[in-house]
Amino acid sequence: MKTIQKCVFAVMAAAVLLSAVGCEGMSRRDKNMAVGAGVGAVGGAVLTGGSALGTVGGAAVGGVIGNEVGKGNR
Repeated sequence: MKTIQKCVFAVMAAAVLLSAVGCEGMSRRDKNMAVGAGVGAVGGAVLTGGSALGTVGGAAVGGVIGNEVGKGNR
């Protein structure tokens, strides 16, 4: 089970990094929100053992936090 979690974490981290590269036309605030959602999704998945609800919840919370952090970057 731990091996599967590590693989899922690695795949999610790679997806977040690759998606950040494709954000060329986005504002800094939008980028912060996207990165926050990605990190939150990975964190939620890890903390809840891969639960879909935990992953979606983590993404939502991370997106909100990234959006709020992005407000200061004008």
